Amino acid sequence: MLKTLRNALKIEEIRKRLFFTFLMLIVVRIGSQLPLPGVNRDYFAAWFASQNGDAFSFFNAITGGSFAELSIFALSITPYITSSIIVQLLAIAIPKLEEWQKDGEDGRKKLTKLTRYLTVGLALLQAGSMTIGFGRQGLLQEFNFVNCATAIVVLVAGSAILMWIGERITERGEGNGISIILLINILSRLPADLTSLYNQFMQGKSIPRAVLAGVIIAAVIIAVVVFVVVLSNAERRIPVQYSQKMQGRKSYGGQGSNIPLKVNTAGVIPIIFAQSLMQIPVIIAAFMGAGNGTGIGSIIIKGLSQGNWCNKDNLVYSWGLILYIVLVIGFAYFYTSITFNPLEVADNMKKRGGFIPGIRPGKPTSDYLTDILNHIIFIGAVGLIIVAVIPIIFNGLFGASVSFAGTSIIIIVGVIIETLKQIESQMVVRYYKGFLSD
Repeated sequence: MLKTLRNALKIEEIRKRLFFTFLMLIVVRIGSQLPLPGVNRDYFAAWFASQNGDAFSFFNAITGGSFAELSIFALSITPYITSSIIVQLLAIAIPKLEEWQKDGEDGRKKLTKLTRYLTVGLALLQAGSMTIGFGRQGLLQEFNFVNCATAIVVLVAGSAILMWIGERITERGEGNGISIILLINILSRLPADLTSLYNQFMQGKSIPRAVLAGVIIAAVIIAVVVFVVVLSNAERRIPVQYSQKMQGRKSYGGQGSNIPLKVNTAGVIPIIFAQSLMQIPVIIAAFMGAGNGTGIGSIIIKGLSQGNWCNKDNLVYSWGLILYIVLVIGFAYFYTSITFNPLEVADNMKKRGGFIPGIRPGKPTSDYLTDILNHIIFIGAVGLIIVAVIPIIFNGLFGASVSFAGTSIIIIVGVIIETLKQIESQMVVRYYKGFLSD
C-alpha cells in the first residue's frame, strides 16, 4: 500500500487529484463542526447521552459525530446512500429504470439525476421529522415556524452540499466521493474511541494489567482488520473458454478468461439493511419515550437493541442477535440476487461464443453459476456475521462500546482497497500511454 502511494505521488495528475480530495475533506470536517442555528445543543447532547447507545451510535459514527453535535452536516450523506439503495431496488421492479440501467452513459445520468431528487426528498423528510419531533421537546431555543424552517433548510442544504462534494471528488479527485466522505467521517471518531478504551481498560490499572489490556485490544482490532481484508479480496474464479472463429485466413477468439465471483458479493449492505430494519422500532420507541418498562413490548424493543445482546445479566434480550444473524444472511442472498443475474451472464457468454469447460452453454451454465453463487454467498454472509458479532460480544461482556464496530471496519477497509485499486489502474494507464508515445 505504501509503495503504491509513493509511486502515485510521483505522478503530477494523481498528486493534483489527491490534493483536491484532501481539500474537499477539510471542508467536510469544518462543516461537521459548525452548529445548527437556533438549536439547544445542550438539550440534544443530554438526550443523546440518555439513549442506550446503539440505536444511534452507528448513525453518529458515519456522520463523523455531526449528529450528536447537531452540526449543519448532521444528516451527512445518509439520505444519498438510502436513495441510491432505493433506486437500485426500484430498477428491479420498474422496467423503465431497468432500461436506463442498461442504457450506458445516458441511462446512468438519468439514474443519477433521479437519485439526487430522491436524496433531497429524503433529507427533507428526515430534517422535518427530527426538527418538529425534537423541537417540541426543547431542541429549538424557540419552537416557532421561523426556527423550524431555518433548521430544516440548513439540514437539507448540508446534505445536498455533501452530495455535491462527493460527486466532485469522484469527478476530480481519487476514489468514490461518497465512500471517501463516509471513510473520513468514521476515521474521525477513532481517536475518541481509542481514548474511551484506554480510560475504561488501562487508566488507573497496574502496569502489567494495562499492558495486557492494550495488547488484547490491539490484537483484536488487527485480527478483525486482517480478516476483513481477506474477506474483501476473496473470490471464486470461474474459468471461461471462448471458441475460435475463422474470418478469411485469420482465426479470432480461442482465448481463456474467467468470471471473478467475490465471496463477499454484497459488501456491507446486508449488515446496513439488517441494522436499519431492526433499529426502526427502537428509534420510534425512543422518540415516544417507550420501551423502558418490563412488559412484553419492552422485552421486544430491548431485544432489538444491540446494546443489550450478550449481556450475561440479561441473556433474554439476546434473542435479537439470532434475528440479526438470520436477517444478514437473508439480505446477503437478496441483494446479490438483484445485482448479479446468472441467466444474463450465461446468455452473454453464449452470444460471444464463451463456455465454462465441462458445462453446456445456456441454462446449464446459469444453473451452475447459481449453485456456486449460493455457496459463496453463505460463506461471505458468515464472514460478515463474524466481523459484526465480535464487537457486539465484547460490548455485552465487557461494556467496550465503540463506534468502529465491525460495520465501520468493513467500510474502512473496503473503501481503502477500492481507492488504491483505482490509483493503481490510473498508474497502469499512464505507463501504457507513455510507452505508446515513445
